[in-house]
Amino acid sequence: MARERRLSLSGTRVFVVEDEALLVLALEDLLSDMGCDLVGHAQQLEDALSKASALDFDVAILDVNLGGVRSDPVGEALARRGIPFVFVSGYGEAALPAGFRDCPLVNKPYAAASLQAGLLQALGRRDPNAAASTAGSP
Repeated sequence: MARERRLSLSGTRVFVVEDEALLVLALEDLLSDMGCDLVGHAQQLEDALSKASALDFDVAILDVNLGGVRSDPVGEALARRGIPFVFVSGYGEAALPAGFRDCPLVNKPYAAASLQAGLLQALGRRDPNAAASTAGSP
């Protein structure tokens, strides 16, 4: 039962940083299907930085490239707050910022299973018990 609780995303509060409005809508649907609550989203770096420090959430999804501007500063702000996050990109692992190579990456286009796995991986990094129970998972 404890393992099932750790693998559930139900009630998880998510902040999304994505510059493409249609992808935000798609993410909102995927997150809702997983039982997550979208607490806010930002499409530009300045807005993302403001909301990253003001909103209360459990995990964030960060598009690596926001219309030609990198989202690295948002990742840095979240790391300072101790909030886990997942990067998303259509460019693969090479797109990850150098300081965040160990962060979960979900490739675009989004697939529900890979998004869920990335979120669980990110959340597990914050909870040692969850990390131990999911170690060795793909």
